[in-house]
Amino acid sequence: KVYQLPIGSRNSRGRPMVNLLPLEENERITAILPVREYPEDRFIFFATASGKVKRTPLSNFSRPRANGIIALDLRDEDSLIGVQLTDGESDLMLFTSGGKGIRIDEQDVRAMGRTAAGVRGIKVKQGDEVISLIAVQSDEGQILFATENGYGKRTRVSDFSVQGRGGQGVISIQTSPRNGAVVGAIWTGGDEEVMLISNSGTLVRTPAEDISILGRNTQGVTLIRLGENEQLVRIEAVAASVDDNTDADS
Repeated sequence: KVYQLPIGSRNSRGRPMVNLLPLEENERITAILPVREYPEDRFIFFATASGKVKRTPLSNFSRPRANGIIALDLRDEDSLIGVQLTDGESDLMLFTSGGKGIRIDEQDVRAMGRTAAGVRGIKVKQGDEVISLIAVQSDEGQILFATENGYGKRTRVSDFSVQGRGGQGVISIQTSPRNGAVVGAIWTGGDEEVMLISNSGTLVRTPAEDISILGRNTQGVTLIRLGENEQLVRIEAVAASVDDNTDADS
């Protein structure tokens, strides 16, 4: 229940999640989904780093236990990287650290029970892994990519056609020595702001519309200037600032 979470100020540290949820050693929170009801026509869609996907009716989670319930059978040191709430009519997009991406029809993944391991959503090569799961309902908007060396771009959702699940996908952004690996891929409508966070704690906030829209097989442009031994580690979309004076870069 949301009311069980502590309310804190913007600068407060909060309480450790281990005090609120029965997390095991080396277990961490991957996603949070706000849910009020559990209708039969809604689903939870899971994706793992190895490219496995699974779709489970939301109603299967209507009776949680104090010590949690199994949501996905993870195997071979795999890890959950993303979760989306879907309506049964969505397309799901998977993107990898090696610059590949695939768009699949939700109906191509049959509904399964909570304890199932799932099926292959995208075939990933050795050393590559899935880093992002995005649900879309149309061709509107763009996918914003960011790489560890501070480069990125926006590419239109329509540039990714629907494919059968389990394939290798298509190039989403070039992972050249200049770019490095992909660290983030998020949906944007173009009117949000994007927060770019480095491993040294630097945070830059920039309007999404200022980032170039380019095709799939391109390297992108500079998103953030990084220092020596500094890498970009995360991107997040946030609502645009109402006051232009709050558009700070740190």
